[in-house]
Formats: sequence, C-alpha cells, structure tokens
Amino acid sequence: MRARELDKQVTVLVELKARFDEENNITWARALERAGVHVVYGVPNLKTHAKMCLVIRREGDVLRRYAHLGTGNYNASTARVYTDIGLFTSNPAITADVADVFNFLTGYAKHEQFRALLVAPVNLRNQLTAFIQREVAYAQAGRPAKIIFKANSLVDTQMIEHLYAASNAGVEIDLIIRGMCALRPGVPGMSDRIRVRSVIGRYLEHSRIYWFGNDGHPEIYIGSADIMERNLDRRVETLFPANDPAMRSWVGERMLDAYLRDTERTRVLHSDGTWHRLREQGRSDTFDVQRFFTDELTVE
Repeated sequence: MRARELDKQVTVLVELKARFDEENNITWARALERAGVHVVYGVPNLKTHAKMCLVIRREGDVLRRYAHLGTGNYNASTARVYTDIGLFTSNPAITADVADVFNFLTGYAKHEQFRALLVAPVNLRNQLTAFIQREVAYAQAGRPAKIIFKANSLVDTQMIEHLYAASNAGVEIDLIIRGMCALRPGVPGMSDRIRVRSVIGRYLEHSRIYWFGNDGHPEIYIGSADIMERNLDRRVETLFPANDPAMRSWVGERMLDAYLRDTERTRVLHSDGTWHRLREQGRSDTFDVQRFFTDELTVE
C-alpha cells in the first residue's frame, strides 16, 4: 500500500484458503484494492502455497529483478515461532522464473518450462523423482549415494515407493519429518537404509530441504512443498536451488548436519510405527539443535 502511494505498480496474490488466516486475508485484500493495488486470488482449483516476492526496478537504462523465496509464510506471528529459510537474490534465472510463476498466477501466461525453479504442479514431482533415480544409478554403479529430506509431512505413496526402491538399491536416506510420516524405516528387505527422525522443540520446524549427494557434488532445493499428493499435484509450490557454494555448504554441512546430530529434541521412528525419544540420560555429548541455531543466528 505504501508502494502504491509512491506510484509503484503493485500486484498481490491473496490466498483466501489460507488456514487460520481467511478472515485476515479478506480484510487485507479489501484494503489493498482500496489503495489501488491489483489484487488477484490465484488459479481456480489450485491453492497457492508458494512464498515469493518480486521487485522489478529501473537501474539506469536497465530493468533489474530482485526476488525473495522462502519456506515461511509472510506472517508476522508465525515468523516468531517457526523455523524457516529464505533466499534474497538477483540471479537472472531464478528471478525470471519467479516472474513467470507470477504471470501464471495472474493469468497472463502459462509456462511448462522453468530455468531454475521446481514448480508444482508443473515439474516438481517429476524432477524430485529424477533426482532420486539418479542416486539409485550412482548406488548401482558402486558409487556413494545419499538423500536427506527435511519436511513437515511425508505421505505421498509414489514418492515413498521411490524411496523404498532407492533404499533397496543401496542409497543411504535420512528423513527429518516433523509431522505425518507414512513411510516405515528399517524394515528388512524394504527400507533397511532409511532413517526417520522428528525434531520437536520450542520452535515449530517448518523449513523444507531436499538434499541429493549427486556423486560428491550435492544438489540442494529449498522451498514450500511437503511430500504430499496435494503439494505435488494440487497446489502452486516452488523449490529454489542452493546454487551459491557458501549457501550449499551452510545448508548441507552445517544445518542438516546439526539436525542429524541433535540428541535433545529428536524422536526416532521405528519399523513398527512407534516413535521414541533419542535423548539418553547421563550423556555428556548432548546437542540441542534449536538452541544451537538460536545462539548461532541471533543478531545483536
């Protein structure tokens, strides 16, 4: 609304099916329209769950794009109690894809190909499947093969079957799933190489990270989508690549490693479907991942 007052062109997509926020979103949508903002409500039959912001500005004689993509909602309340990750970038491929997604959402164009982003329901399922199958090929060739997923839920039948097949092929798989998990780890002959844990603590774990070993050259995607049929097929979702070497190292070697080292907040899923606290009394090597990141990332 402030941008409109400054005579900027502004378009906002408001998701009216946002759980717990419907009334609030309707109120803001009306206020935005009164301020002259172009408000759209998404694609029929597809809930918009992606979290994106795009700024296009004139710099000298050129137009330059800046984008923010993340795992978290643009919600001031949940931002205080959810753990999330965001990327602010001017990368031309990523920002062009964000512009294409917005064009799709506002009805200006339909896109089937994207340069950098994985977008549901367009290419997200197929690309995640292809990445899993690539790890299978490495394992079958006798090379190291590993997958790490961090998500809220894992219930999509097709993706679970792909993970079972990867385990049987020799791929090592670590899954950090906060909520619903329909996969059974550690079942002989089916999921021997799959481990599942959940981190429950002071903050609600909300980030989604998809890490693939890629024969020693890790490929990482981060974004809004859980491993559920609704997220892969019936929602607009985006995953963005961690292309920058420093970002890849931080997410893969520091962040995911910290979650897998946690002893205080972790519950482990057993093959019989029961969860058990990992914490053992009297251990001297205890590690609290949420406290670690609170101390590590607090800005004075």
